[in-house]
Amino acid sequence: MSTLTLESGGRMTLPPAVARNIGAGPLALVSHSSGHLLVAPAPAAAGVVLAGSLGSLSVADLLSFFNLFRKSGLLRFTFAGGGKELVFLQGEIVAATTTFPEEDLGETLFALGKVDRDALLRARQAAVGSGALGKILVDAGSVAAKDLWLAARVQVETIVYNLFTQATGSFVFHDDATPGDEQPRFTLSTQNLIMEGLRRVDERALFRRHIPSLDAIPVTCGKAADDLPHAEQRLLAHIAGGKLRVRELLRKGGLGEFDGLRMLHHLAEQGFVAMAAPKVEVSGELGELLGVFNGALATMHKQIHPVCPGFSQEVRLFLRDLPYPFSVVFGDCAPRDDGTLNGGRIAANLAGLDNNDQKRLLVDAFNELLYMECIIARRELGSTASSELVHRVQEIGRRIKGLIGRET
Repeated sequence: MSTLTLESGGRMTLPPAVARNIGAGPLALVSHSSGHLLVAPAPAAAGVVLAGSLGSLSVADLLSFFNLFRKSGLLRFTFAGGGKELVFLQGEIVAATTTFPEEDLGETLFALGKVDRDALLRARQAAVGSGALGKILVDAGSVAAKDLWLAARVQVETIVYNLFTQATGSFVFHDDATPGDEQPRFTLSTQNLIMEGLRRVDERALFRRHIPSLDAIPVTCGKAADDLPHAEQRLLAHIAGGKLRVRELLRKGGLGEFDGLRMLHHLAEQGFVAMAAPKVEVSGELGELLGVFNGALATMHKQIHPVCPGFSQEVRLFLRDLPYPFSVVFGDCAPRDDGTLNGGRIAANLAGLDNNDQKRLLVDAFNELLYMECIIARRELGSTASSELVHRVQEIGRRIKGLIGRET
């Protein structure tokens, strides 16, 4: 929680990140007392009826309140890594949007096995906004209309379910907001979503006992599976067919993440499969390159994240929207808590290429990422404060030249 000072003349300075998020313009005083002050951008202030922070008030409490009193409007959440919006109609959730890249419509289609990565990347490049993405995929024949509708519903449910993993953040409710005409609406029971969301939080903790990571590799144990349900037998056949990481297995089976994990957990619990740890360490020149680049990413993260909590989110979005061939290098990669990327995952993405091609593509892709992070550093830290950090990152070029023997 940031502490602000109200000066004797009534002036108050907002932190730069907050001011940038709100934007320049007039603010309206929504409510105040001796113990609180609530202001909002003037155009939207009239519709603000409730605002606060998550903590002692949980997501379940908040959703139950709007459901119980049959409220209509828009509930906006802001978290360190992004934001979400839920649209209520008479207390029921009818639509939802998100800025978290792993929850967008394209990633939902990909996770369900309804579209391949290349087709999705082409559609993203052609789409003006997220609303056009589905239409482009359907028009191109990459996705069936019924699969698009299914994925849109799954996306809304996933946005809500993932809210229950958030313990901190802020929220505001506008009672005069409605979804746009282009935004699909669904008839969803808020109470059912609450109960399912809470259940999933509990079950995920149980799944982790057998499935420590989505990068773990399931292997069969040789146990006869004749009495298993058809869906589990099919999943077991995919496991027997090759060494797939959990995330790849679920995608190949056309299963949503949670339902797939539940099925895989049951197979592991019954002794049909076991989890093998993926190879993380990358040796040789490729490993050296990854070590150098990850060192630079960790340095950038350490300096930028304290002043820009949404830094990791910006990196996720950047990685998601990279064009081919850089998208191949960073496929299924997201920044870890220290800003680094999974070297084993990247090495697996590059497998099959000539050794020199691997190194060249790796260097070019990481240079794109570091260039983007340098821009954020200058924006968040200022030109003077960021100059030494940016200079240190630029030294990466000289170190890489010594490792691969070419100009970069």
